[in-house]
Order: sequence, then structure tokens, then C-alpha cells
Amino acid sequence: MKWDWIFFDADETLFTFDSFSGLQRMFLDYSVTFTAEDFQDYQAVNKPLWVDYQNGAITSLQLQHQRFDSWAERLNVPPGELNDAFMNAMAEICAPLPGAVSLLNALQGKVRMGIITNGFTSLQQTRLERTGLRDHFDLLIISEQVGVAKPDARIFDYALAQAGNPPRSRVLMVGDTAESDIRGGVNAGLATCWLNAHQRELPADLEPDWTVTSLSELTIFPLFFSFKLETTFSLKSFLNILELLSLFIHVKLHLSVSIKIVLYSFGLKFLISSSL
Repeated sequence: MKWDWIFFDADETLFTFDSFSGLQRMFLDYSVTFTAEDFQDYQAVNKPLWVDYQNGAITSLQLQHQRFDSWAERLNVPPGELNDAFMNAMAEICAPLPGAVSLLNALQGKVRMGIITNGFTSLQQTRLERTGLRDHFDLLIISEQVGVAKPDARIFDYALAQAGNPPRSRVLMVGDTAESDIRGGVNAGLATCWLNAHQRELPADLEPDWTVTSLSELTIFPLFFSFKLETTFSLKSFLNILELLSLFIHVKLHLSVSIKIVLYSFGLKFLISSSL
């Protein structure tokens, strides 16, 4: 195993985070039919608040309250009550993303794992317990408890200190949000893997070490292992082989040359070891 530690983001990296469904579920308790238009209005407030929180301009409590201020006024309830109801609703509908459980099972016992999340304490801990995944992780690092959020390098420094200060060259950060997970990992001097399931555009100044489109890819791709990929070939050069490929095949040639072929989201790479 190439890594001593692998840190994962939580929301939309390991777990679904369908905030629209959560809000619909929560507002039913207040006899409100929460519409797609209501969600757009909510996100117009919520998204800038998250940027401010990640930049250290506001606290987690301010974020959680301010995003519900208008609804609190309309319903005549405290914004904190609405936020608590939302967190409870999200915990009830949470589920691991496809490939998450199989990936964590494959890695368990081979590498130490942790979570570094900008999510909130009440949801993160409850969700891990409900999904039965708590025992897979040696560390759960929550920005609300640390006092700084990704991409600030200090939350990664804190996580590494809790991990016993392993060599940073042997620590990998996996996450779906380029601006917090990948930028934060780069800021901390870690290797990074961007989970880009929704084909988002990468900021021009960021370059993750790996990009994948699903967690399932990580269970078969060789980024978790210690061998080096010696030679890079163009996709065009092997069009005749592509018909035989799914994601990973191993071919033995009669010349005693072993070729491992891996189809990445960014092209084909080959490891060739010859016994001629």
C-alpha cells in the first residue's frame, strides 16, 4: 500500500447529500410544501454563506442560522430550530454513495482512514452511526470543532497531528469539491484525488494528482498501490484494444511480457514488465 493515511471528505464524497429532499421533508413538519423555486431562493442565500464560512468570514453557527432567517420570520420560529430540524431530516435520508461501502471495506486493515469535513457535528456523527461506517475510520475531523474549515491548511495540520504526523508524502486526500478538498490538500502538501462525478470544471490554478468519476474506480485503479506506471500511451494508439477493455484487464503475451492496462478518466497508462 502506497499510503499510510487516506482522508476523505464526507458530503457527496462518501455520502449522498440531497439537501432539496431534506428541506422538503423538514418543512412538512411546518405544513409547508417546499418547491423547487423555494430551493433556488434558499441556495441563493446558502451558497454564498458557505463560501464565507470556508474563507473564515463567518462562523458555523452564523451560517446555520442566517440561511434560515427568512423562513424563521415567515414561520415565527427561531432559525436555530429550523436548522436543527434540517439536520435531523438529512440524517434520516442519508445513505452511502454507490461504491463507498465496497471501497472502505477493501481499504480497511490496509491503510488508516479519516474524514475531514466542513459539515456540522450533529449530522456527521449521527450519519456515521446510522450507516454503520463509524468503525472504518480512525479519525473524524469536523471543521466546526477545529475552528477552521477547508481549504485552510490548519485543519489538515490538525488532522495530521491527530494522526501522529505521518510523512505528508504518504497521505492522500479524496474529495468532490475542488475549491475546498483539493485546494486544501494541495495547501497542506498532500497528494489529492478529485471525485468529479458531475463533470464540473476544474479551477485553472488547481491540478489534482488523480481525477476519477466514481468511487468504484478507486477500488480497481492502482493509485492505492506502490508500483509505478512506467509509460504513458495515447488513447488513439490502442483503439484496437479498447473493444476488449472494461476498466482493468491483464494480458499475458507469448513473449513473456506482462502488460497491465488501466483505463483512466484521463487516458490509458500501461505498466510493462518484461522477462525476455
